[in-house]
Amino acid sequence: MIRKTVTLLKFACVVVLFAGISPVHASDDFTYWPGAGYDPAVPTMHEVLGYTPDERIAWSHDVRRYFEALAAFAPERLVLVDYGRSWEGRPLFYAVLSAAENVANREQVQAGMQALRDPRVTSRAAALEIISTQPAVTWLAYSVHGNEISPSEAGMLTAYHLLAARGDPRVPEIMQNTVVVINPVQNPDGRDRFIHRFETALGLEPSADRISAEHNEPWPSGRTNHYLFDLNRDWFMRTQPETIGHADEVLKWLPVAFVDLHEMGSDSTYFFAPEAHPYNPHLAEDQKTNLSLFGRTNAGWFDRFGIDYFTREVYDAFYPGYGASWPAYFGSIAMTFEQASARGLVFRQYDGRELHFRETIRNQFVASLGTAETVAKHRQKLLTDFYEYQVSAIAEGRQESVRSYLIPTQADQPGADKLAGLLVQNGIEVGQAQAAFKACGQQYQAGSYIVDLAQPAKRHIRTLMDARVPLDQPFLDEQEARRARNLPDQIYDVTAWSLPLMMNVAVQTCSRVPSVQTQPRNSELVIAADVQEADSSVAYLVPWGTRPAVQVLARALRAGIKVKSSDLAFTHAGREYPGGTLIIDVADNDAQLAEQLAQLAAATGAEIVGVNDSWVTDGPSFGSARVVRHTPPRVAIAWDTPTSQYVAGNTRFVVERQFDYPVTAIRTQHLGSSRLSGYDVLILPSGNYRAALSDAAVSRLKRWVDDGGVLIGIHSAMRFLADPKVDLLAVRREQLVLDEAIEASATAEEDQATVPGQLLDETSYKHAITATPDGPDSVAGVLVKAEVENLHWLGAGVAPQLNVLVRGADIYTPLRINDGVNVAHFAAAEELLNSGYLWEENRQQLAFKPFTVVQRRGRGYVIGFTQDPNVRAYLDGLNVLFMNAIFRGAAHASASR
Repeated sequence: MIRKTVTLLKFACVVVLFAGISPVHASDDFTYWPGAGYDPAVPTMHEVLGYTPDERIAWSHDVRRYFEALAAFAPERLVLVDYGRSWEGRPLFYAVLSAAENVANREQVQAGMQALRDPRVTSRAAALEIISTQPAVTWLAYSVHGNEISPSEAGMLTAYHLLAARGDPRVPEIMQNTVVVINPVQNPDGRDRFIHRFETALGLEPSADRISAEHNEPWPSGRTNHYLFDLNRDWFMRTQPETIGHADEVLKWLPVAFVDLHEMGSDSTYFFAPEAHPYNPHLAEDQKTNLSLFGRTNAGWFDRFGIDYFTREVYDAFYPGYGASWPAYFGSIAMTFEQASARGLVFRQYDGRELHFRETIRNQFVASLGTAETVAKHRQKLLTDFYEYQVSAIAEGRQESVRSYLIPTQADQPGADKLAGLLVQNGIEVGQAQAAFKACGQQYQAGSYIVDLAQPAKRHIRTLMDARVPLDQPFLDEQEARRARNLPDQIYDVTAWSLPLMMNVAVQTCSRVPSVQTQPRNSELVIAADVQEADSSVAYLVPWGTRPAVQVLARALRAGIKVKSSDLAFTHAGREYPGGTLIIDVADNDAQLAEQLAQLAAATGAEIVGVNDSWVTDGPSFGSARVVRHTPPRVAIAWDTPTSQYVAGNTRFVVERQFDYPVTAIRTQHLGSSRLSGYDVLILPSGNYRAALSDAAVSRLKRWVDDGGVLIGIHSAMRFLADPKVDLLAVRREQLVLDEAIEASATAEEDQATVPGQLLDETSYKHAITATPDGPDSVAGVLVKAEVENLHWLGAGVAPQLNVLVRGADIYTPLRINDGVNVAHFAAAEELLNSGYLWEENRQQLAFKPFTVVQRRGRGYVIGFTQDPNVRAYLDGLNVLFMNAIFRGAAHASASR
């Protein structure tokens, strides 16, 4: 009797511990899974960490510590896998949970999924045999945004439940028939940033007040990683270590279901699949219908526990770069779950109800188990559908009018190499031609890349490589109707993301697969190069216009190598070199120069050509006044409020991590400091600097430019530079172009207390109610064409045409030629749009407006980018132009001092 009493008391303690009761916000009847019993031998959070989910928010190292305790307790059922480290050195890991047999045979499980992935080698009979015994893989990914806190706790609770639950009939089926992969903290750097700030603001007891510091993060928020990236937009471009390692592991396991668990606005409820329209047209029909399997299971549990939810209204399945969309293109059912966030331990919603952290954890926990339950219940169907997805993809690839994509290497070898490697990293097969060939009327050199659509990744290829992925016409019609009524559109993210366009790499399509021997391309993004004529006696030339060439310049300057560059194209030994080409004189450098350049060529893939004379037959000579000397520019970037954390972080990442050049972050309140004289270049990311900088600070900033500084403004920072009271750039932000009837009506209303009466019909009524905004309607994100002035040093070596991602509503007037140069301007209206959906008014008004301008001021320069050239670090095609602004801008300002 005594033993029984002790057991019951211990069990009761476990239930209480996982009820999330805290001394301040006790709720005696709250449980995470009502009626559940647990094995008291399995370690609880309280036993391992010393607190329960309701008492504290778990730091990333505590999440790791708890999973290590579970793995130590049940190593046969739970193993941990490390897949990398964050920028700040925190471990990235996931847990594999299943029955002991499945965990022991996890490599065979992966092999089984890989076999189902390729019907070219796995017959239908063999596939059916695998499906009859293969556990299905469920992937639960938590807290990709660091300030979305409840998912990580739910991940711990889900693992605990699967190991410890007693009397839950689903658990044995889940553990026996599936493998559950839990990635509890996708963004540890952002999570710990949030927790540090939350705990710093926490007082005697948690505050539910929405204006409490607990719920309002300082800049930058915990949402982003170290370089302030939204990791939930990075899946196909793979720029961040958190995404790279995660995606690689997903491709090993090929889960049939992938769920990304998030948090959303604090006044909402819970969202789960099905997703909202529009769907990406390259998704298979059964993927769309299978979403309802998961939605109905979750709905049943939410109804049982009285939890509010909604589906289909937001969070569409169009953009392929989300964690909840990218896995769909190898055949997974990929989903987003969103929970209203407490952004702390308790939050008072708009109706006065207090939302407790424990509730948000409970809801994520219920949805997690519901997902695993659905996979276990429909294991055979989901595995069969996964196999059929591959079968239909290959069949579609063979039937398409476009059968292959061809990536020539003649024009841009490094760009072609990176694009091919990136496709392979996305799970796409790419062949490299072993000989020259001709296809669809064009000649290609050996080494060019061929992507055959008749492969399992066919839909992924189309999604990433097509110039345009069309939106549903009924959806577009609805958005236009909403705009006509002055209602916000329902486009959730960008509508354009074509890799060839963003990277500015030429890609052709062909109706057949070329008849040439190929070998599979590996996943390397950079192919090492050798220095041509390595024993040069006079100089080395680095043709400008590629990312590797910029990397050579940045690394050479940091290594103390003396470098010059030509503003204009020149011809040497019968070869024309583009403007911007680097000239590295042997006489100016150390005896180790050849060895240093060989190392740079190998590391970057840059073309470096040794020359034994300096005779130029056309264009500037090496000693011309049109050749500038480079010194290592000291680069700073505005940091903190009011800058956009995304633009600031993405820009710093591009300069530091893609081009290996250090950038100093300076708080905005110090931008007017005299100490700015220690820097040559200052980058202003998007932000409202007019409100942040005093008149005195603006004056000091102007003097710094006059003294030879290079000031670079990005996107909305242009509003500051173009403000008439600042006037650092002689451009102005445009209002919306209105028709005469609307304009006259607006003027009358503004200038007069009364206006003449008017008789309205249906047409004039629409005119009468049309909004008169300050600017055009905001654009979610489209790729448009820009033309470049290559004769200016800022455009040196840049491709004549660029593809720019246009977002927002800002449009600027061009610079007059007596004020400066429009180095890049948008194309004519009829040629402007390359990809995505653009409002007609914006298309007309954007034509011939500037993308990049430069204006001389004293001995310095002001350079403006009306759109963000570094957004998400995936506009490789704009890299040379932006780096010209830094390196060539600093060189020209230095030359004028």
